[in-house]
Order: sequence, then C-alpha cells, then structure tokens
Amino acid sequence: MSNATLTNVSSSASNVTLLAANSLRQMACFYNDSTQVCYLKFGATATSSSYTVQLAASAYYELPMCNGRAVYTGKIDGIWASANGAMRVTELTN
Repeated sequence: MSNATLTNVSSSASNVTLLAANSLRQMACFYNDSTQVCYLKFGATATSSSYTVQLAASAYYELPMCNGRAVYTGKIDGIWASANGAMRVTELTN
C-alpha cells in the first residue's frame, strides 16, 4: 500500500457517501469524530434500519481484510442520528 487518501466527511442526518467504489482499495478505516451514532453501510443509502455497522461516538472501524486486501471495494454510505462532527476516513491503495 503506497497511497493514503484522507477525507473528512461532515456528519448529516440524511445519507452521505463516505467512500466511492474503488477497485484499487486495499484497506480503509473510519473514525466517527462526532457525539452521535453513525450508521455505516456497505452499499447505497444508509438508514438507521439499513446499515452494516453502527459506530458509536468516537468509535473506530476498519474494513475487513483477506490476503492483505479489503474484502469490500464498493460504495460506502453513512448517516448520523443527528448532524454533529465528521467522519475521518482513510483509504489505502497501491
């Protein structure tokens, strides 16, 4: 992994894209820099009832990996219980 792309995505009470699909993704990590829960979804349109993982305030999450690569390279969306703070996202690629 030779490239790291860091982004800050402002929290939102409506769906936002945290990461676009990227076939070169080898790893990604997320830090919920908010006082609110964020619902992170592998795929489009996260909601409080349709999500992959629930990140509490100040929670950290890494994409699952297999053989040194992220097992999911598609779009990742998120939505917060209410807008407050941001998601700190780091994506690693070759």
